Amino acid sequence: MKFGPISLQEARGAILAHSQRIGERMIRKGSVLDEAAVTALRDAGRPEVIGARLEPGDVPEDLAADRLAEPLVSPLLSRSRAATGRVNLAADVPGLLRVDTAKVNRVNAVDESLTLGTLSDFAVVAAKDLVATIKVIPFAVPGAVLAVAEAIARQGGPALTLHPFRALKVGLVATELPGLKETVTEKTIAVTEARVSQLTGTLLPALRVPHQEEPVANALESLIRQGADLLLVVGASAVVDRRDVGPAGIVRAGGEILHFGMPVDPGNLLLVGELGGIPVLGAPGCARSPKENGFDWVLQRLLAGLPVTRADITALGVGGLLMEIVSRGQPREGGEAQVPPDEEG
Repeated sequence: MKFGPISLQEARGAILAHSQRIGERMIRKGSVLDEAAVTALRDAGRPEVIGARLEPGDVPEDLAADRLAEPLVSPLLSRSRAATGRVNLAADVPGLLRVDTAKVNRVNAVDESLTLGTLSDFAVVAAKDLVATIKVIPFAVPGAVLAVAEAIARQGGPALTLHPFRALKVGLVATELPGLKETVTEKTIAVTEARVSQLTGTLLPALRVPHQEEPVANALESLIRQGADLLLVVGASAVVDRRDVGPAGIVRAGGEILHFGMPVDPGNLLLVGELGGIPVLGAPGCARSPKENGFDWVLQRLLAGLPVTRADITALGVGGLLMEIVSRGQPREGGEAQVPPDEEG
């Protein structure tokens, strides 16, 4: 593509680089100059314009954006039509977006003329949310450059994958101790229901039991009989060991503890288990707050049908330092606790 000043005698068919107002008429950037536009510019006393001319093998911006978008579209993602060298990709349904970061980086490294911007890996999206945009920077791209980017986008699995949230039934066991305010448990149930509903799940009626191993086990078994697809345990006192009340209740019911702790703060005291093939989460104390914490990250993955392994959890440290929750028992920087210390985590 040739770019620069073009005399009006040679401007017919060129692409205008900058919008020009001629009286009441606006000739917009990106317009292909026809005879009428050239005449209007000449009559206005313009001797030349800044513009571009395509060379053999060049692909116009809209066609280039259109071609690069095709291999990036995957199930449950829709694309816009190309305009001004841009194509947007949007989610068809609510879900969790997975991004092949390495592939996106490789596409962007091909040439400065082609760009692909996406949401973060594991981003939560609603239906119609924008998840990615392809933008061609100049008015045209050499065909050879575009072909390389297309080939990279087609290699291996998709660069973007949307995992839809599933309408799961979620069971909640909330344990209670003498001295724990009724309002604390009620708020915990309400906050949990809001979290689950936002991810298209349904919270079964919560079971409130004493903070003891056997009642926790019995409650979990009851929720399974009610058809729970995912189980949550929120303790009146935060779990501090694999052998604590919550984990012990899971094991007593016939379950297994897969991992305890996570490198996300707030959210350190998360517990992941399994009972009869059903995932069980021992929620950290910070799950009582509606603010984002590590519990959200794991809950989102499970409701999107993604497994959560020990390796998945231990890989969350980078970016795992989240906003402080001012009401938690032991603030990072000290200060007066506003809730019982057992609710930390």
